[in-house]
Amino acid sequence: MALKLGLNLGYWGIGPQGDEAVGYVQTAERAGYDSLWAAESYGSDAVSVLAYLAGKTETIQLGAAILQVPARQPAAAAMAGATIDALSGGRFIFGFGPSGPQVSEGWYGVPYEKPWGRTREYVEIVKQIVAREGRLEYEGKHFKLPLKEGEGVTGQGKALKLNFHPVRSEIPIFLGAIGRKSVELAAEIANGWIPIFFSVDEWESAWSEHIEAGLAKGGRSREEFEVSPSVQVAIDGDLETARNVVKAGLLLYLGGMGSKKTNFYVDLTHRFGFGEAADEVQSLYLDGKKDQAYQAIPDELVDATSMIGTEDEVAERVRRFADAGVARLIVSPVHGAPDERLHTLERLADMVGAGSPA
Repeated sequence: MALKLGLNLGYWGIGPQGDEAVGYVQTAERAGYDSLWAAESYGSDAVSVLAYLAGKTETIQLGAAILQVPARQPAAAAMAGATIDALSGGRFIFGFGPSGPQVSEGWYGVPYEKPWGRTREYVEIVKQIVAREGRLEYEGKHFKLPLKEGEGVTGQGKALKLNFHPVRSEIPIFLGAIGRKSVELAAEIANGWIPIFFSVDEWESAWSEHIEAGLAKGGRSREEFEVSPSVQVAIDGDLETARNVVKAGLLLYLGGMGSKKTNFYVDLTHRFGFGEAADEVQSLYLDGKKDQAYQAIPDELVDATSMIGTEDEVAERVRRFADAGVARLIVSPVHGAPDERLHTLERLADMVGAGSPA
């Protein structure tokens, strides 16, 4: 199968950490996984985790899924990415997304107005810094560099450029997006796209026209755009516990990652045909009835957005992803037991021939 595998570590400190995480990563590297991915929200940061893992690995790519745009200025993101790329010998992958209003304004203190317009400019600045073709000067709606006017501005800002030569003048950039316009933007300006709660059966109907519109704006083809969904997986072992982990994640995102007014994951679930269930889960959760909200999550939604089952059942699902033109599966093993998680990692690699010579 022409399908790559990535390992999603999730949030350091909530998911695997320390020697356990290093063990998973090194197992994935030996098995032929092409990448590992670290997340951030309002806990551990992805930059520190990926810099640490750069020294624990040799060949696997180091991806951010995702760096939150309101968390740092674009120059800081570019510096971090170029540094990790240098530390790892050219293995870093940027992943960006604007977060949501609750985290952006509540945690980072950054207004959420026009988040994707801000992300477009952010990506443009990062690309310019990494390319290092001249001093950084940028005039946008959201970012102006150097600053020339405004409250507290001295007017002494100087146009600068990265003071070391990066290993690569272009570092791949992925966007974490689930809305129609945000997916269109990803297809226009990014090397790839990281969707969450991805239904292999419904994604073309939900997003195809927006992907094609973005590619047309960017003057690119589908072959130049890597669709890399994040998918929870369990092969054999205690499948009931694994399904419960998936349900717990759906509960958090549908119920707690947003408000009644703005919840991107509820909107997405509507597009996949589970809107009534998503609305019920969110309503119960926001009313404080979390147990009832959990019970309201249909098994069919778990099946649509994860791969839980026997080896043959998961292999069939993997074939559907490959046939659908997906470039990479970024997988999260969701077994409770470490040996079962390692089993899932290794069996997946065998399914796609990840460890086979090119």
